[in-house]
Amino acid sequence: MILTKKLFLGVFLIFFGTSSGYAQFGYYKDALRFSQFNSTGSARIIGIGGAQMSLGGDISNIHTNPAGLGFFRRSEFSFSPSFGTWNTESNFLGQIQTERTGNFALPNLSLVISNPKQGALNTSAFKGGSFGISFNRMNHFNSQFGFFSDIEGDVSIIDYFLQQANGIPESQIENMGLTGLAYQTFLINPVTVDQNGNPINNPTEYDSFVLGFPFQDETVISEGRISQTSLSYGANFLNKFFVGAGLGLSSVSYTSRKNYREEFFNEPLLNSTIDERLSMNGFGANINLGVIFKPVDQLNLGINFQSPTWYTFNEEYEARMVNNFDNFFFEEENITLGREEASTPITIGSYNLNTPLRLSGGATFFIGKSGFITADIDYLDYSKSRINSRDFNANADNQQIRALYGQTLNYRVGGEFRFDIWRVRGGYGFYGDPFINSSFDSKTQQFTGGFGVRLKSMYADFALSSTNFNQLYNSFFLEDGGFNIGPFTEIRNNITTGTLTFGFNF
Repeated sequence: MILTKKLFLGVFLIFFGTSSGYAQFGYYKDALRFSQFNSTGSARIIGIGGAQMSLGGDISNIHTNPAGLGFFRRSEFSFSPSFGTWNTESNFLGQIQTERTGNFALPNLSLVISNPKQGALNTSAFKGGSFGISFNRMNHFNSQFGFFSDIEGDVSIIDYFLQQANGIPESQIENMGLTGLAYQTFLINPVTVDQNGNPINNPTEYDSFVLGFPFQDETVISEGRISQTSLSYGANFLNKFFVGAGLGLSSVSYTSRKNYREEFFNEPLLNSTIDERLSMNGFGANINLGVIFKPVDQLNLGINFQSPTWYTFNEEYEARMVNNFDNFFFEEENITLGREEASTPITIGSYNLNTPLRLSGGATFFIGKSGFITADIDYLDYSKSRINSRDFNANADNQQIRALYGQTLNYRVGGEFRFDIWRVRGGYGFYGDPFINSSFDSKTQQFTGGFGVRLKSMYADFALSSTNFNQLYNSFFLEDGGFNIGPFTEIRNNITTGTLTFGFNF
C-alpha cells in the first residue's frame, strides 16, 4: 500500500484509538477515562452548576465535602431519578453523522442521620454532627458514535497490519491479536522468497495483494458507569468550624464494542469487517477530608482534599475478522479465496490504576434570606496517574501519561434565589483540558438550571443540565515520518440530563 502523508490538526503519534486489549498498550487512555468527572449529586446541587465545596446542609456533601454534614439539624433521606440523552455528531472527511443514546438511572440515593447538640445547657465547643451514606453515580459511558464515508480514504487498516507485522516471524504472528487475524485471513501474507528467488525460512516481512484505497465506516458503542458508595461524618464546632471525613468505595463497569469496515472496488478484496469487544470491571477506594469555616453569617469558606482512587481492574478482550474476497485465486497458497474469517481467543488481564488526587476550595455568599451565590475551584494533575500490572509492562503507558496529560483547573459557579417556599437556580461549570501541547480543545462545559419547593418535612427539586465537549477518535494508528496518519474522526458530544430529587426530613 502507498502511504500518503497528512497532518490532521497537528496530531502526533500519541493519539490513536485501537483497542488496548490486544496491543498491551493504550491503558493510558483508561487513566484519563476513569479520572475525569463532572460534579454530581442532588438536583439542587446540579442546578447551581455543581458548586458545593462551601455550601453545607445538602446530601451531596456525603461524597464531596463531608464537612457540610455538620450543618444538618435534622435527619434526611432522598432519592434522585434522572433521564438523559447523549447526542454525538461525528465529522469524518467532512461527512456528518449523528447518534442519540437515552439513559434512565437512579444516580443518587442518600441517607443522613443527624445528632445535633442543641439548647442553652450545651456550652461545649462541639455542637453535634451527622453521619451520611450515599450511593452516587459519578460518571457514565452510555454513548454511541460512528461514521460512514462515500469518499475513498487515503490509507487502509491493511497498512497498519503491515506496519505491525514487520519483523515478526511467521511462526509467531498468529498470536498477535488483530494482526494475527489479518494473517490468518490473507489480508497480509509473508514474503517467502528473497530477491534472488531463494526461499526464506520463517520470514519476517509481509505484503498484501490488495493495493487500492477503501471506503471506510465504523460504529463504536460504549456502556458502563462509575458508582461510589460513600460513608462520611461531619461535625460542628461553635457553629463556625465544620470538619468532616469520608470513605469512598467505587465500582466501575465499562464495555466497548467496535465494528470497523472497509469496502473496496476493483480489488480482489470486496470488504473487510472487524468486530471487537472490550469488557472491564474495577473496584477502588479513596478518602475525603474537608473543612468549612463560617467567619460571619453571610459567608462560608470551604476546602476539600480527595485522595487518589486506588483501583484494581479485570478485563476481557476478543475480536473477530471477516474478509470477503471475489473468488480470488491466491497462487502462492494454491487456494481460491471467498469468505475468510478468524477470531482471537478471549484474553483476560488485570491491572491497577491510581487516579490523581484532587484539591478543591470554595466560597458561598448569602444574600440575607433571599438566596446565595457560590463558587468552586478544583486542582488536578492528570500526569500523576499511574498504572501497574503483573500481566504486562506498564512503563510505556506511564510514559504516555506523563507526556500527554497535565495540570488542570476546574471552575463552578451558581446561585439560588428564594421566594417563600420556592427556589430558582442556575449555574455553570468549566472542566479544563487534561491534554498538554495539543491543538485540539478538549475542555468540558456544563450549563445548568432548576427549581424546587421546600415544605416542612419534605422537598422536591428539579434540575436540567447540558454538558458539552469535543473529542478526537482515531480508528487505527499508522506512523509515517513521526506522525499518526490513521483516519481521525472529530466528535461533538452533548449530554442533556433532567434530574428530580425527592427528600424527606425526620
